Amino acid sequence: MHDPAPRTAPRPPRRSRRPSARGGAAPALALAAVALTACGGSDTTPPAVPAGLTAQAGSATTVHVMWLSAAPSDGVTSFLVYQADRLVRELPADKTMTDITGLTPRTAYAFTVRARDAAGNTSPAGPAASATTPAATAEDRLAPTAPPRTNGQPLGPTSARLSWAAATDDTGVTAYDVYQGDARIHTVGPGVTTTVLEDLQPDSVYTFTVRARDGADNSSPDGPAVDVSTPPGPGQRTGTAPDEFTAAASPGAVTLAWTPPATGRETSEYELYVNGRPTTVIQFGAGAVPAGRAEHRLTVAEPPGTVWTVKLRARLPDGTWGAFSAERRIVLAA
Repeated sequence: MHDPAPRTAPRPPRRSRRPSARGGAAPALALAAVALTACGGSDTTPPAVPAGLTAQAGSATTVHVMWLSAAPSDGVTSFLVYQADRLVRELPADKTMTDITGLTPRTAYAFTVRARDAAGNTSPAGPAASATTPAATAEDRLAPTAPPRTNGQPLGPTSARLSWAAATDDTGVTAYDVYQGDARIHTVGPGVTTTVLEDLQPDSVYTFTVRARDGADNSSPDGPAVDVSTPPGPGQRTGTAPDEFTAAASPGAVTLAWTPPATGRETSEYELYVNGRPTTVIQFGAGAVPAGRAEHRLTVAEPPGTVWTVKLRARLPDGTWGAFSAERRIVLAA
């Protein structure tokens, strides 16, 4: 029979007069190093002042404020728009324009924009952009005429020049708005019929229209659309976008046609976007790849009057997707 009690009393734990090299000093030093690294790596540098700030009165009570996007290295997360010294808008970093509304007719206003990064650092304010709202016109419900002509040409991989013929209005045009598809991207004053568009993407096809606006905020119909193709950037391959893209609605169907990009090989696969979202992949089987202009007919179930914006891009020989075609806006037919 064994005695369950231990024969030897347990030893009391040892007390060390100094921390062991493995268990005490090293962690303390490591923590100190981490603390020093954290302090030394904290971001206290503000972003650069937003460049290219402009302000343009769009009506008797609104001003359109625009600026250029920040460099990716600045780490900007938001823009702060000030009217005089009062903050009136805070926008995410991908927004570089805004309308300031509720203003007083025939009044001068000054605006500045500051950039803020993820660490909370805020840039100084650059030079202010000023605009004066025009006089209000009571009961003006007649919209301006559409600008009758539009021209455009690329200036480089990321910019283009757009020009148009002047519109007319019974009380006077106060602004011209430039649209890419359904999105307004630029505004200029009443006497301006040409402008430079910045921050475009290389090797891309853009479709621009221009609308005129009067002091009562009545907008004209779209002027004629114009396609502008930006060239590839340095080191990029050329011509990856389908060209001469058209879309036509007929009862229960939409017919698409385009010229394939010149990649040196047959292009048998295209990705179609409808209203900004990928919808289907169009594939031509072996022996059915068009030698010249391609065409595809879609059967649609949406009700007549539904508005679609459509664009597509080609699968390139290396398996990647190329640049988008121009975007077309169509109304489904009855």
